[in-house]
Amino acid sequence: MFRSLKSFLDRLLPGRFQPILPGLLALIMVITSGFWWFPALAQKINGVPGSPSATMSISGEQLPAPAPPFGGVIKDGALQSKPWWAPRVAPPKEAPNVLLIITDDAGFGVPSTFGGVIPTPTMDRIAKEGLRYNRMFSTALCSPTRAALITGRNHHSAGFGVISEQSTGFPGYNSIIERDKATIGRMLKDNGYSTAWFGKDHNVPAFQASQSGPFDQWPTGMGFEYFYGFVGGDANQWQPNLFRNTTQIYPFKGREGKWNLITGMADDAIDYMMRMNQINPSKPIFIKYAPGATHAPHHPTQEWVDKIHSMHLFDDGYEKLRDRIFENQKQLGVIPKDAKLTPWPSDVLKPWDQLTADEKKLFIRQVEVFAAYSAYNDYEVGRVVQQFQDLGKLDNTLIIYINGDNGASAEGGPLGTPNEVAFFNGLNKLPAAEQLKFYDVWGTEQTYNHMSAGWSWAFDTPFDWFKQNASRLGGINQNMVVSWPARIKDKGALREQFVHVIDVVPTILEAAGIRPPEVVDGIKQAPIEGASFLYTFDSKNAKTPSRHTTQYFEMMGQWALYKDGWVLSTQVNRAPWEAFGAANPDPLNNQVFQLYNLNEDFSQAQDIAAQNPQKVKEMRQEFLAEAKKYQVLPLDASVAARIVAPRPNITAGRSEFVYTRPMVGLPQGDSPLLLNTSYTVTADIEVPQAGAEGILLTSGGRFGGYGFYLLKGKPVWLWNLVDLERLKWEGPEALTPGKHTVEFDFKYDGLGAGTLAFNDFSGVGRPGTGALKVDGQVVATKTMPKTLPMILQWDESFDVGSDTLTGVNDADYQPPFAFTGKLNKLTVKLDRPQLSPADIKKLETAQRNNTASE
Repeated sequence: MFRSLKSFLDRLLPGRFQPILPGLLALIMVITSGFWWFPALAQKINGVPGSPSATMSISGEQLPAPAPPFGGVIKDGALQSKPWWAPRVAPPKEAPNVLLIITDDAGFGVPSTFGGVIPTPTMDRIAKEGLRYNRMFSTALCSPTRAALITGRNHHSAGFGVISEQSTGFPGYNSIIERDKATIGRMLKDNGYSTAWFGKDHNVPAFQASQSGPFDQWPTGMGFEYFYGFVGGDANQWQPNLFRNTTQIYPFKGREGKWNLITGMADDAIDYMMRMNQINPSKPIFIKYAPGATHAPHHPTQEWVDKIHSMHLFDDGYEKLRDRIFENQKQLGVIPKDAKLTPWPSDVLKPWDQLTADEKKLFIRQVEVFAAYSAYNDYEVGRVVQQFQDLGKLDNTLIIYINGDNGASAEGGPLGTPNEVAFFNGLNKLPAAEQLKFYDVWGTEQTYNHMSAGWSWAFDTPFDWFKQNASRLGGINQNMVVSWPARIKDKGALREQFVHVIDVVPTILEAAGIRPPEVVDGIKQAPIEGASFLYTFDSKNAKTPSRHTTQYFEMMGQWALYKDGWVLSTQVNRAPWEAFGAANPDPLNNQVFQLYNLNEDFSQAQDIAAQNPQKVKEMRQEFLAEAKKYQVLPLDASVAARIVAPRPNITAGRSEFVYTRPMVGLPQGDSPLLLNTSYTVTADIEVPQAGAEGILLTSGGRFGGYGFYLLKGKPVWLWNLVDLERLKWEGPEALTPGKHTVEFDFKYDGLGAGTLAFNDFSGVGRPGTGALKVDGQVVATKTMPKTLPMILQWDESFDVGSDTLTGVNDADYQPPFAFTGKLNKLTVKLDRPQLSPADIKKLETAQRNNTASE
């Protein structure tokens, strides 16, 4: 850039003129009215060049921008020299503030803005001041959508073919956003924006979430200067695993049951906005605002539950709700008048009139809490929007409010559940009569609740199916509202162009007048794969065809291809709650194919594949080409099996772990996993004269996990089987003062997670026998008829010496329950099962037979 001009003058000027070269360069800058000219783009200097107040907007092809050469004069002494300051980087003039909002697990029919019955006045307000979009598309799952949203690249391109907890060792599935795919946070930060991220971050690899780092995949390592939120797929909103930047914080301590993250993150975002404005009011800000709502657990405050309950929105059941939303959508004009509903799936979801009285009572409670959570969240989003107005900045603020990172979630199953952790262990079939004991505390800190999938089907109206179903619009067709008062004049209008989450990054960049970088930190950048939809902001382009004409979709072996209004889809072959069966061995070809023309069939209701076999053939080939281009291969239809797949975490290759001092906060993905294996946990302790109690080791919490502790001096090992059952080994008497060795030894009776590589679940969740020992003597023995096969409570950590967040047994203790003796050493030893050659041969034979029968 500037160096080329200096090189030219070096060659042009005789040596005796070299001392005046810096001044000459500065003069040229002034003469050219503050522009530095580059081959591709000019950079504008604001203010007097070289002064401390000067700023510049950069060309942006290289980030960070190269430092300009010194433009002052240097003599032997300072008095004879002239100082010169490089201008500070600032965005182009009139670049807007940006508020990017994305909610969680919300179907098209959730918000009132698009015909739903749940009041969302904030979304309504933005729609009235801007535009509605009825063809905004996601990837069908949370962190894949979010990776695409912040990078502008397809989810497989960004390494997020699935959530990080399912990551595998292939480029499209390793949950690592490589450095050649800089995020929108990084692009805007290096162009002079303040950048912040609030709420959910499901893009930190599960194996890089500990304090050991690395932190380059955390928000602060990806261009977001400030982070306030939780890491993972979801969180207990009453007691979340909450971070400020990379440090865990506990603002709810002493305020349990009163503090809620939905309000807490709005408060923190407002505080951030006020601080940034007071410090530097001319600097625009970019906020990614990603609340946990409405992902399970559904945790609204009681005030909002009471408000929704008084409205009696759901008393006539989910089928009537679906019909009502559908008619509302037509009246609002957000779907065509000739749109059709597919039939209710009676073979999958029991019709309302066939439910028992207990089921109806329970299901209404479930959905009222969900609706309260959604309405509560929209209200808190409104406080953040209002803060822009209170600061006088709303006119030049681009607000993008996306309803859902995928369709409504059905992971609660047909019955719903008081504990979502049960679903991930294949245990979400608790009858309504048993769930009703949680009726009064549904949505409080006592539940990790999810609703019946019947409501989820209704909330995806006018489409069908759910989150995870990438081949159905119910899984991928979101909606969105956008406002920018200074630019958008076609207020309240509808836009029907195809838009995908990968289109958000190029839209923000175009709005800010910033080009995508070619090089970041010396690394050549992969191309942005989305297309800006800024053109749709103008009324003259209201009916202009979409510039995004082709898009693949794939999630866990279900896939689709969109092209110019046509959609080739694979028929749904697995409901989202059916995660534990053998996977389709050939998800590319072993499918029933369906074809739809969305130009004439808005809701994907009429399959015309039989009438168009050549179109089906062509689009199958086109999908394969897209899959090869964007790292989608190899296709993998497994779901739960991938949760326990080996990953490069800090426990990989290790079988012994030693801790010599208390430590808390080690996440599940980076801690020793005691599932599907034999193990021994040994604690060398000292008991004082007054006795001791407290935690030696715990992992998980109220909704699933284990604890090793002294209770009134007696040693205890406890397994919390997802709050459905607790198995307890307890010594007969309190430990005497002095040194002791307390041990829990568990022998697992199964082949282990290795069977999953053969599409076989027989090795996981098997029985085992545990023995509790004191000073080498067995004091309690018990057999577990079944064990947890997949996962503990993911938002709770592995803690030594005390317990954070919730405890594994409220009846025994309340956290932190710090150990009052001395812990000299705690050792965890794993003895993982190994498949014998005979085991492998048997599994291979079974796999071949199953494949042949498909």
